[in-house]
Amino acid sequence: MNEDLVRLAADGSEVEALVGAVGAAGVFALLIVIVWQLAATWRARMLAAREEQYKELAAKYAQLLEDTVELQRRTVEEQRQTLDELTQTRLAVGSMEKMMREIE
Repeated sequence: MNEDLVRLAADGSEVEALVGAVGAAGVFALLIVIVWQLAATWRARMLAAREEQYKELAAKYAQLLEDTVELQRRTVEEQRQTLDELTQTRLAVGSMEKMMREIE
């Protein structure tokens, strides 16, 4: 009878060891899944933040482009006005030169 108890105790310890090993593996698998999900969530947040920064940068670029186009338009208009004034000045100086030559 003692041999049967020893044998049952030995069988029980093997089962307990197996249950412990399976339990430990399950805990480790759960920890791995939790860490994996945390990393995936962190990565998704980083990508969303980067996307938001790209959108802000694109909006700033669009505003700068509009400002540049407006400045170029103003510059062209000012150059046109300056050219008109210069043409009028040349005509006036030419007229004055002609009048001075006639006086002499």
